[in-house]
Amino acid sequence: MMRLKKNDTVVVISGKDQGKKGKVIETLPKKGKVMVKDLGIITKHVKPRRQGEAGGIKQQESYLDASKVMPVCTACSKPVRVNVKLIENGTRVRICNKCDEAF
Repeated sequence: MMRLKKNDTVVVISGKDQGKKGKVIETLPKKGKVMVKDLGIITKHVKPRRQGEAGGIKQQESYLDASKVMPVCTACSKPVRVNVKLIENGTRVRICNKCDEAF
């Protein structure tokens, strides 16, 4: 089970965006990457492919390594490590290590 999911709030713990918070847009569990809104911005030079299409230099989000971000607990609003707990009906729930609340 990946400790990050889409729409989780995360904080970057290392790199050029260190200390910034953002929301997860997309995850790639097999590659261990996440895309965070307005973080990890790269500059891409785009060539127009069709007639009438605009080219130029565009800013867009890129993937960050999942080890570089930490989820923020919704209950205690701190960056935390995540545990997984089985509940009685057999489903797995992510648990905050600091306050033991599910998020």
